[in-house]
Amino acid sequence: MATDTMQKSVSHYENMRDSGIEWIGAVPSDWSIYTLGQLAIQVKNKNLQLQENNLLSLSYGKIKRKNIETKEGLLPASFDNYNIIDAGDIVLRLTDLQNDHTSLRVGLATEKGIITSAYVTLRPKNLALSGFMYYILHAFDIRKGFYGMGTGVRQGLKFEEVRQIKLCVPSPDVQQDIVDYLNQKCALIDSFIVDAKTSIEEYKSWKSSIIYEAVTKGLNPNVEMKDSGVEWIGKIPVAWSVCALKRLTVKIGSGKTPLGGAETYISQGVLFLRSQNIYDTGLRLDNASYISPEVNESMGNTQVKCGDVLLNITGGSIGRCCVYDLNGVAANVNQHVCIIRTQYEVLRPQYLRYFWNSAAGPMIISHYQTGGNRPGLNFEQIGSVKIPLCDVAVQDSIVKYLDKKTRKIDKLIQEKQDLIADLESYKKSLIYEVVTGKRKVV
Repeated sequence: MATDTMQKSVSHYENMRDSGIEWIGAVPSDWSIYTLGQLAIQVKNKNLQLQENNLLSLSYGKIKRKNIETKEGLLPASFDNYNIIDAGDIVLRLTDLQNDHTSLRVGLATEKGIITSAYVTLRPKNLALSGFMYYILHAFDIRKGFYGMGTGVRQGLKFEEVRQIKLCVPSPDVQQDIVDYLNQKCALIDSFIVDAKTSIEEYKSWKSSIIYEAVTKGLNPNVEMKDSGVEWIGKIPVAWSVCALKRLTVKIGSGKTPLGGAETYISQGVLFLRSQNIYDTGLRLDNASYISPEVNESMGNTQVKCGDVLLNITGGSIGRCCVYDLNGVAANVNQHVCIIRTQYEVLRPQYLRYFWNSAAGPMIISHYQTGGNRPGLNFEQIGSVKIPLCDVAVQDSIVKYLDKKTRKIDKLIQEKQDLIADLESYKKSLIYEVVTGKRKVV
């Protein structure tokens, strides 16, 4: 419905001609073709003697302020070699083209500040408005135009290597109309995306709360309760107990990266799981790796069995947990994934998985995780975690209940994620078609 309303604000140009530019195609007959070098100059203005201290960074296609005093991330000892840029300048991050194929590499500065000189900064001449040049370079970027142009080990580009990029440009008045239109419509689309992302977080919080109540309080709201004596559990039914996880398992350990690392990965063979394959909704194998049977055997007793609980123990996905349910499929994991093999007759894997994915999970991680460059959990800590324990028949009923409830919530989350994908795709298409003259702003 929202996109239908937006489409009523544009029409089509009557007279078109071939631009001679492959990624642009036909353009309105009165639009001109220029090279990037004809439209902009490169800004090289060193920040000598720290003339400016408003530190800027390019992230996800947006130029944002960054605390120059921050201790986080990698910052230089001196900012003298940083580039002073002004509002309206366009920043291109043309480094690491070989390894990073997802980043947005074009940003528009909205204030004066300093930014790393590793980036190329452009200042439009009179032929093009900053906003229009940003949008058309953004369109070139989202169509992955910079990739394949790089040279060298890191495939980085300099201004001299991109100045011959050809762009189509209308009159200044038309440029301004396009910029005003896209600013308005993109802001509207972005607001829809923000709303959808907020809904997703609310659904996730709701899901976590439902799981937490079920695995710590059971399904009977009228049962008598007692204090568990454990911070992340709270009160539990009087018939329940609290037990250290190591007393309910036959294995708590992890795999390891094979000798040779990623060079040993092959297109098919024994499934090799890493933290990016572990999600609370289950395994994701679209980006899974594989190793040969010989490499798998050389890794010792680290193989995964059906029914094992897989828990991420380091990095940004720490605490994410699922059950390995691929019966008859051999698999192994790396050292960032913990294998928890329960005593099935006293602790159901799916019940434990729900416990880790409840609100208790973040509390446990906050309590136990160690510091260092890569915070994480060790096996002793995991084994010491106290969990609420009930009869396996009760565990089975809780798992059945949560399977049904979380399936519905996951469906709602997926619908919002699909909406976000549609909105982002529509936004990209809208920008491309308007700045290349496929749609006329009226």
